[in-house]
Amino acid sequence: MSSPKVYIGGKLYEKADAKVSVFDHGLLYGDGVFEGIRSYNGRVFRLKQHVDRLYESARAIHLVIPMPREEMMRAVEETLAANNLTEAYIRLVITRGAGSLGLDPRKTSDPQVIIITDSISLYPAELYEHGLKIITAGTIRNHPAALSPRIKSLNYLNNILAKIEGTNAGCLEALMLNHKGEVAECTGDNIFVVRRGEIHTPSIDAGILEGITRDAVIDLARDAGIRVIERTMDRHDIYTADECFLTGTAAEVIPMVELDGRPIGSGKPGPVTKLLHGRFHELVRGDRQLAELTS
Repeated sequence: MSSPKVYIGGKLYEKADAKVSVFDHGLLYGDGVFEGIRSYNGRVFRLKQHVDRLYESARAIHLVIPMPREEMMRAVEETLAANNLTEAYIRLVITRGAGSLGLDPRKTSDPQVIIITDSISLYPAELYEHGLKIITAGTIRNHPAALSPRIKSLNYLNNILAKIEGTNAGCLEALMLNHKGEVAECTGDNIFVVRRGEIHTPSIDAGILEGITRDAVIDLARDAGIRVIERTMDRHDIYTADECFLTGTAAEVIPMVELDGRPIGSGKPGPVTKLLHGRFHELVRGDRQLAELTS
């Protein structure tokens, strides 16, 4: 089996030879942006939306990506093809580039464009059937006035610290609150609850990343005639919900059945969660005529 090929700056390298400078500010300071993307049956899911968000994140941190968006999209597809992958996870990374030891980005040069493709399985298959049990982390989301949650930056320490709390408690995910004590999101997923047949999810001003999968699931729910409400939420909304589920690029749609030792609803995945899980798989694999939702 051939070694995976990694795209760096316009060239493909074998995995062992895929390297960047130790002086790159992406490594030294987490100075850069990234996207996690999925492909299904050889088709990259919502590639344009991911690339648009990447460029918006870069612009927000005054980082100029050294190639146009159309070329970036082609590079993603060509890297996927070079690795003979149809079902894959794609990590698209832009670093500030190599520079001196110091924070000044003006002393850097040659921003690096890196594309990694591989398979991924974030959660064991049985959790999609039985649901996740998670805790609330003590680590809160970064204050939005300090770092906008809409920037998908390489500095994920905030999420990692909350993730450590979850894993120390025997959980694979953890809920994060914002500086007001409101529900924001999990360490790598957006969160939804079902109440009386309606879906509720934290609004963007709760300090969340507006997930690509989140938006797709909202579209699917509304297409199915289910009302979706984006609003301020607290843990009471989760504890008393009929159902709860998480969404993310790697996670897709996964049920959550317990928070902080308290069962949610029946303590089992609910019908709305199962419906949206099925519809999402139909969407990404092209089994239903929902192509307009991927555009």
